Amino acid sequence: MPPGDKTAYTDKQKRMAEHIEHGYEKKGVNEKEAERRAWATVNKETGGGARGGSQMSKSEQTAARSDAAKRGWVTRRKRMKMRAR
Repeated sequence: MPPGDKTAYTDKQKRMAEHIEHGYEKKGVNEKEAERRAWATVNKETGGGARGGSQMSKSEQTAARSDAAKRGWVTRRKRMKMRAR
């Protein structure tokens, strides 16, 4: 995909960028700069172009971190018990 190609974005992301762009143009920003800022904002808020379903959601990421934290705590408790002996 060549730079600047917007085919990977969803319709919602395109509408969002257009709305943001119009807002910048209202404030007096030139058209090219307004478009650049609008797409930068869309990328920041949505993570870029359309995504497949392979990424973990925020709740899945949190659950994975929580599981790892629990395992780590169990390991630390075992080590503390061994040192106390």
